[in-house]
Amino acid sequence: MDVRNNISVLYEDNHLLVVEKPPNIPVQADISGDPDLLSMLKNYIKEKYSKPGNVFLGLVHRLDRPVGGVMVFARTSKAASRLSEQIRSRKMQKTYLVVTEGSFETESGTLHNYLIKNRNENRVSVVPEGTPNSYEAVLHFDVIDRFDGMTLLKINLITGRPHQIRVQLSHNGHPVIGDAKYGKTGKNGFTDNLALWSYQLSFKHPVKDEILSFTSLPPACYPWTLFKLS
Repeated sequence: MDVRNNISVLYEDNHLLVVEKPPNIPVQADISGDPDLLSMLKNYIKEKYSKPGNVFLGLVHRLDRPVGGVMVFARTSKAASRLSEQIRSRKMQKTYLVVTEGSFETESGTLHNYLIKNRNENRVSVVPEGTPNSYEAVLHFDVIDRFDGMTLLKINLITGRPHQIRVQLSHNGHPVIGDAKYGKTGKNGFTDNLALWSYQLSFKHPVKDEILSFTSLPPACYPWTLFKLS
C-alpha cells in the first residue's frame, strides 16, 4: 500500500506503523516548510480510519533528511514508550547499507568515537573522550563489496547519535558518497543521492511476544547500481 509521495507501508497494526521513508523528505516539520513524513502518515491514518481530531503517531527514532529506508512509528503511547526503551537499552537492531569513498583495508571492524553537535550549524564533530556535552558513538561495519575506489558496507548501529554514521566514516577517511556536509571533493564524491540507507530494523513487538524484522533495499540509482544488492 502507498501513501502520498509513494511512501510504502511495510507493516501496520493497532500498535505500529512501519514504512519505507523516501530520501530527501524530512521526518518531521522543520524550517524548510517542506512536507514531512510524520504529518503525511498522520493524515494517512486519519483518512483510512476516519479518525476525528488529532491523530497520535509516536516518533521513536529519526533518519537524516537525505537518508531513506525502514522506519517504525508507534500508534499508541504504550507502544512508543516500549519501543523507546528498546532503543535506550540497545535491543532494537538497526542495520544500514552505505557506499563510502576509498577501499577499506579490513573486512570488518568497530568505530568508537565521541561526538558533539553544534546546534547552530547543525553539524556534528568527533572530539576527545571526556569533552563536555559529548556522546559516545559506536558502530560495527562489514565490507560487502568494493568497486572503482568505493566500498559497500553493512553497518550495525550500536548507538543512535545524530549524523553518527556519516561523521564517523568521514573521520575515518571514508566519507559517504554524496555527502555534501561531511564529504570531500573527489571523482566519486558527486551525486544527488546520499548513499546511506536504513536497510533493516529488528525489534520486539511492543505488545505481542514476537520479534519483527523489516528490510528495504536502496533505489536503483547511482551508486547503488554499481553493486549487487539482494
